[in-house]
Order: sequence, then structure tokens, then C-alpha cells
Amino acid sequence: MIPELGYFSLTLAMVLCVLLFIFPMWGAHTGNLRLMRAAPSLAVGQFIFVLLSFAALIYASLTDDFTVAYVAHHSSSTLPWYYKITSTWGGHEGAILLWLVMQAGWTAAVALMSKSLPWPLRARVLGVLGFLAVGFMLYTLLMSSPFDRLLPYYPVEGRDLNPLLQDPGMIIHPPLLYMGYVGLSVSFAFAIAALLTGQLDNLWAKWSRPWTMAAWGFLTLGITIGSWWAYAELGWGGWWFWDPVENASLMPWLVATALLHSLAVTEKRGIFKSWTVLLAIAAFSLSLLGTFIVRSGIIVSVHAFASDPDRGMFILAFLAIVVGGGLTLYALRAGHVSSEGRYSLFSREVALWLNNILLVVATLIVLLGTLLPMIHKELGLGSISIGEPFFNQMFTYLIVPFALLLGAAPLLRWKQNKLKQVAGKYGLGVIIALVLTAAWLFSSFAKVSAITFMATALALWIVVMSAQDLLQKTAQAQSIKRLGLSYWAMLLGHIGLALVIMSVALTSAYSTERDVRVVPGEQVALGGYDFRFDGVKVIRGPNYTGHAGVVTVFKQGEQETVLHAEKRRYDIGMQFMTEAAVDAGLSRDLYLALGEQLTGGAWSLRIYHKPFVRVMWLGGILIALAGFIVLFDRRYRRRNPKEAQA
Repeated sequence: MIPELGYFSLTLAMVLCVLLFIFPMWGAHTGNLRLMRAAPSLAVGQFIFVLLSFAALIYASLTDDFTVAYVAHHSSSTLPWYYKITSTWGGHEGAILLWLVMQAGWTAAVALMSKSLPWPLRARVLGVLGFLAVGFMLYTLLMSSPFDRLLPYYPVEGRDLNPLLQDPGMIIHPPLLYMGYVGLSVSFAFAIAALLTGQLDNLWAKWSRPWTMAAWGFLTLGITIGSWWAYAELGWGGWWFWDPVENASLMPWLVATALLHSLAVTEKRGIFKSWTVLLAIAAFSLSLLGTFIVRSGIIVSVHAFASDPDRGMFILAFLAIVVGGGLTLYALRAGHVSSEGRYSLFSREVALWLNNILLVVATLIVLLGTLLPMIHKELGLGSISIGEPFFNQMFTYLIVPFALLLGAAPLLRWKQNKLKQVAGKYGLGVIIALVLTAAWLFSSFAKVSAITFMATALALWIVVMSAQDLLQKTAQAQSIKRLGLSYWAMLLGHIGLALVIMSVALTSAYSTERDVRVVPGEQVALGGYDFRFDGVKVIRGPNYTGHAGVVTVFKQGEQETVLHAEKRRYDIGMQFMTEAAVDAGLSRDLYLALGEQLTGGAWSLRIYHKPFVRVMWLGGILIALAGFIVLFDRRYRRRNPKEAQA
């Protein structure tokens, strides 16, 4: 009965979404304030019913209701309760329902927290969000319902959740990623609403910016945790493989990063309006493209959920409607948009514009490298591979000008600058960055490559220039307390990116690994540490059995830690999984993966020493925090009576 109530709640939510699309749009078109004012109630109502539907699926999973096909395929009675909840988004149908929850939640939040917006703009924003919800509701109800029954014949036990997903990282990674994906629909809705009203002024940019920052923050956090999950769970010691599904999350992030900078310029200077609208359309379009890649079955990946061409065609058609409609409206209206401000070639506006160009070029590179092999294969031209070397090389070319501009831009003023006013600070920054890089690397490592030196120097350049800018802004404000939250967010985001650049360079250059055959009592040296294999012990989990290799680690004769690397066999499906053991530290990770049992009581063992890899995820967290800090800026919470007039 509960699953039927879940489906019924979703159907009611669908009806409210249709009304949410029609009423405010028609009200804004005709000037009917009563219809426009119905939008917030409809938005909150559809969120409540979608949430009830999702709660019904969680209940079915927690109670082991294997008459529900989705629960039978993605859960089991032996799963811990928290993984039973995770299983509700561990498969295709449940993941789409989670998307709907996020979509409804964002829509309700916009309805309740945008009271300062003029009613025509507010109504059109909610109407666009209603239209997007209608598309995904139809997809779920017609093609991806998680409430289908297996009656009268159903299994007494479920197939279990994919062992790869039975990890703490997967409890929070998909919801965070979806919060980012779906959050970009708000930016898209603001852009379309502004085009419909014909009022591409500073107001829509001001109120779109915090929503974009929030979505970008969630997306950043989701990507960061996803990288950590791949590193900790897959047993290969890597953190990014340029997998098509990984790329699907990176592309909207790159464009959203450009969008944030463009929104700031539009809000403060009244320029880049057309560019900002186009980026908003592109960011959400790439989120939908990522959904198509993951759920169409055109790629094979540990991250992919579905392999159903019909579902893929539905998403592709919806993507064509959204992208085509958005670009058509942009083409009709953007030509009438004029920029208000003027600026010289040597100004902050140009620096931000150049950085945006680099971000868009990076996105096009990822898009090409991701789609070209798929298109090549679909056209019957055979298989081609575009892998890690291509992406690494192309991004190496782009990161140099991007990092230089990132460090230089904050010291530039709006409109125009004189080179002599900043040349001294730039020169000092270069000298300090180079001296610090040389002193650190040559005193810490026996061999320093040119690319490692360059990447580390670029990271320190960003940090040094951020410090100079902080000192200058503090002197101008006469107190560090007077600096706004938006400024602190910018500073934190730039430093976070510097940490990521530095970590990637050092980890790539100085990571070491060994694949060894060991017997109990044997010792292996790597990275200044000695690893003694003490044998294996039998382990038993709630739904698996296996062995744990016990390894004691020594440094200079003193015990450093004891690692337990597991090889699990899950009871249902008899799938084998490697659970790596990691001794984490800010300056290094000791990473251990247990392989197969060999003859003579020996085991295969893979050992990694990875310097500064954890700094990369620390940088990602700082970047995400930058997005959330802006939400507390009083400028976006202050109600202006003039803005609220219809």
C-alpha cells in the first residue's frame, strides 16, 4: 500500500508542477497578480508530495519490501539500515526520484526566499522551474517509476546494493552532486525569466548570484567527495581518471565557475549581460547532458546507472527542448541587450573575461574528449580512445595563463589601471613565489622537474598575490572586520584552487608504488617507510566475509601505524571487493591494497606512498566553502521595497 501511495503522491506532484508552469507564466504575461501569487503555494505543495513519495521508497527499502522491483534489485535484508537508505538512490529509478526531490526543494526554496523580487520576474522564474519539473516528472512516471511491483511472484531476498556503493562516501556524494546539478536549474530559470521580461539589468544578476553560488558550492563538494571515494574505494590509488561520468560533472562546474565571475561583473558594472545569460543556459544544459551520458547506456563506467536506449532518447529529447528553447530565446533577445559600463584593456573586467574564456575552452576540451569516442563509435567508424594523457596535456597548457590571471586580477581596479601602479606588486609577488618554491622543493625532494616547479610556483603566486590583496584591502578599509563576506569567499576560493594545483603537481611527481609478493614476517621498504606483512585474519561483516591483511608500518625503526587492508566477498552475488587501508596525513598518505592469495602462504600487496594528496581535497572543501559563505552576505538578505514592487 505504501508504494502505491508513493506513486500517487508523485502523480499529485506532477499535477501541481503543470499548474506551476501554467499559472505564473500566464499571470506574468497578462499582468494577473492573483495567478502569479499562486506560484509559491504550488511550489511548496509539489515539494511536499515529492518528499512523501521519496519517503515511501525509503520505507519500502527499510522494511525489505521485495514486492517492489526497485527494492528487490538494489537492496537486501542483510544491508545495514544506512545503506538501505543509500540504496534508494543506488539505482537508476531511485536516483531520478532523488533528482526530483532536489528539484522540488530548490523550487520551494526560491518561492519562499525570493520575496524581494518583482512579481513578474519571480513568477517567471518559478514557471520555468515548473516546466523543468514537468519534464522529469513525466520521465519518472512513464519510464522510470521506482514503485513497480513484482506481484504475484517476488523474491524472498533482494539482489543487494552494488558493493562499490556500500561506502560512506556514496551516502553523501550523489545527494551533493545532484544538489549542484539541479541548483544550476535556478540560474537557468533566472536567465530565461530575465530574457522573457526583457529586463537584463543588475537586479536579476544580484538575485541569481547567491543561488548560483550555492549550487556551485554543492557541486564542488560533490566532485571533491566523489574523487575521495574513487581513491579510497576502488583500490587503484588514483583520484581522477577522466572517466566520461567524471567529466560529466566537471563540465558544468567549469561553466558555473565562469558564470559566477560573469554574474559579479554584471551585478557591479552592468556589463557582460549577454555573456552571463549564455553561461547560465550552458551550465544547466551541461548538467542535463551529464544526466544523458550517465543514464542512456552509451558508456560503460563504474559510475553509470542505466543501460536503456529508450530512456536515453527521452532525456536527449528533453535536453534538445531545454537547450534549443533557451538558445532560441537568447538569440531573439540578446541582441537588444546593451552594456552600460566602459573599461580599458588593462582592467579587472578584461582579466575576468579572459579567465572566463579559458574556462569555456577547458569545457570544450573536456566535451570533445568525452563525446568524440562515443560519436565515432555510433557512426560505425570504430573505437578510438581519448584518455588521461590528452586531458593532462591540454589542461597543463590552460592552467598557466589561468593561474597567472587568477593571481593578478584581484589587484586590478574596475574600468582602468596604470601598469606602474601594480607592476611593483606583481614583480614582488613573482620573486616571493619563485624563492619560496625553490627553497621548499629543493630542500624537500632530491629531484625537481620543470613542470613540478612551475605548478608549485603558480600555486604560491596565487597565495602570495591573495595575501598582498588582503593587506591592501585591509589598509583601505582601516579594519579587517570591514571586509565583506563576498571578498572572503573570493579569497578562500582562490587559495583553495592554489592548494589543488600544488597537490596535483606534487602527488603526480612524487607518488611511489610497489606491487610485491609477501609472506608473513616479510618487510618491504617504500618512501622512507618499512611495511611488515604480519599475515591475514578472517573478517565478518553484516553482509560479507573476507580477509584482512595486517601490515605494521615503521619509520626509522619506530612503529608508525598498523594497517588492515581487506578483501571482501559479499554474501549475495558473491562479488569480491578490495577495501584499501589508508593512513592519512596532511603531508602524505600511506595506501595499501590487498591482492590475491598466492602459493606458499604468500599474498600479493600493492603499496603506495602519496605525498600531499590530501591537500587536494582540503582545497576542494575550501572552494566549496567559498560558495556557501556568500549566502550569508547581507546584500542578498536585505529587503528593498522598490525591488519588490510588481
